[in-house]
Amino acid sequence: MNAPELGQVGIWAGELDRYPAPVLREAAAAVEDLGYPALWFPETTGREAMAQAALLLSLTRRTAVATGTAAMYARDAVTTAAAQRTLAEAFPGRFLLGLGVGHPALVTDVRGHRFGPPVATMRAYLDAMDAAPFGPPAPATPRILAALGPKMLRLAAERAAGAHPLGMPVAHTRHARDLLGPRALLAVTQLTVLDPSRRRAAELARAHAAAALPNRLTLLRRLGFDDPESLEERLVDALVASGGPEDVARRVGEHLEAGADHVSLHVLTATPQRPPLRQWEELAALLL
Repeated sequence: MNAPELGQVGIWAGELDRYPAPVLREAAAAVEDLGYPALWFPETTGREAMAQAALLLSLTRRTAVATGTAAMYARDAVTTAAAQRTLAEAFPGRFLLGLGVGHPALVTDVRGHRFGPPVATMRAYLDAMDAAPFGPPAPATPRILAALGPKMLRLAAERAAGAHPLGMPVAHTRHARDLLGPRALLAVTQLTVLDPSRRRAAELARAHAAAALPNRLTLLRRLGFDDPESLEERLVDALVASGGPEDVARRVGEHLEAGADHVSLHVLTATPQRPPLRQWEELAALLL
């Protein structure tokens, strides 16, 4: 399964569901006009991922659109397979399905499902996707898995085009590449803060590093952070690239050197209800 051409640097628009439709159009146009080859977005409790992907693909002409990630529990496997193939047929070479298990609280409290063992449940889901029927001849349908731990990374190497770790240090990228092998796609997302005020940048970086901790504690300890809950400065710096565009470019280079094929930038701001157009432009000027 060949993935769309993502380039080395893309945008991960983590707040896309906050934007009303006119702002969504503005954000998609900005990403494409600035020359970013890929636009990623999550699925939590906002727009349904496949409908959102269709909107973004219709609003752009060249940009690859990737779900980062579509929630496995939001659709049965046959529906996901049909939606993926429909988008691949309508927009050849531009859609990448990223699948994830999701957070247990969203699965149980919001969606009303039972949260099963992540790797076994994902494996069964992929089996059902592969067996799903589709009317017209099925186009190439690449997929990647949201994967942090070693078991899910190995499943991504076995049953998908690659993996999509979100919000992890460069050391994890190196570890993920070792587990995936040399050929699998490794597309990582880097949390990023651009702010001329070092104090504001540090506060925002620390807040988002804290939000990223709950499902990463064990992995961070394995990577050498003995007490991640203390949010020591070294850990915050490892999770969030903050400073100027040059600092972010340096971190992107470190991920690529560690084995990443693609780095999507999740730009964090104090006003998440508005797309960070200025920051995207500053980063594009240096990285594209």
